[in-house]
Amino acid sequence: MKFAETPLKGTFVVTCEPFEDSRGLFARLFCRDSLKEINDNISIAQINYSLTIKKGSVRGLHFQYPLKSEVKMVRCLTGSVFDVIVDIRHNSQTFLKWHGETISANNMKMMYIPKGFAHGFQTLEPNCTLLYLHSESYDPSCEGALRYNDPMLGIKWPLTATLLSDKDLNHPLLTPSFSGLVI
Repeated sequence: MKFAETPLKGTFVVTCEPFEDSRGLFARLFCRDSLKEINDNISIAQINYSLTIKKGSVRGLHFQYPLKSEVKMVRCLTGSVFDVIVDIRHNSQTFLKWHGETISANNMKMMYIPKGFAHGFQTLEPNCTLLYLHSESYDPSCEGALRYNDPMLGIKWPLTATLLSDKDLNHPLLTPSFSGLVI
């Protein structure tokens, strides 16, 4: 596994180094020992899977409040998505800045997202599946979200959004009083 830090401190694009031969390929999707290079104390509490059928669909931007703030690792298994993270760490030098990466089945990249970030993605083709590894179990009482088109964030999605859940469409816009998460 290779780790490339993004402009948002503590976040990484993780690339697998597959072994290929005449049968196909083999790649490690998770290795606690390799991850010690960027986080020596990660344990996985929950693994989720999503299928998003329509190109241009947006999911997110989701996070959990403390005490259930979580590290996420997100991998695209089929198709390709524009994966977005937003820094919502209180007093961070990159507070409310966002970073996007195309992750796909072909490029075998994964996003490593530490506590204090909102996460979402847009499908770049139909029938995209994602695998999410979480360091905390989902707790509805700690659920938080940002609106995908919040003008305070200014995210430049590659496509016009074609489909969102009613819930994601109706998250409140940020106000200047939003001070982020204390992690």
